[in-house]
Amino acid sequence: MDSDKVLNLINEALEINNELFLIDCHIAQSGSIEVIVDGDHGVALEECIRISRHIEHNLDRENFDFSLVVTTPDITKPISNPRQYRKNLGRILTVEVGNEKIEGKLIDIVEDQIVLEYQAKIPKEKGKGKQTVIKQDSISIDKINKAKVKIVYN
Repeated sequence: MDSDKVLNLINEALEINNELFLIDCHIAQSGSIEVIVDGDHGVALEECIRISRHIEHNLDRENFDFSLVVTTPDITKPISNPRQYRKNLGRILTVEVGNEKIEGKLIDIVEDQIVLEYQAKIPKEKGKGKQTVIKQDSISIDKINKAKVKIVYN
């Protein structure tokens, strides 16, 4: 299977809707093709079907038999593309930076940084003990080891 041809077909399909972007593409030697796409505002089922048809209709099954799956990212998987932060504004993220893990609400994205709001315990100004305060930190996306959306059930 010509992986360059598959990637070109994916890119052609994504150009039709500039809110969509490629997360990953796996092409196995067995002929299995898995395409993972996401969108700035999610991905409608019709878009997955449209992308799948565009790829399938432009590959020749007589030269290479294949199976094709076009899907969206699994919510339990880490964020892997900086554009995914925008669609998760307002959600709780668990972010690993170095050896530190921060869990907070994604409140803004400024250029190549995310802004998290979270609770932290700091020493009291007077007396013993700690107090809980609300903090905001800007974190450079390139410094993030891993970021996951926390699933919250209400």
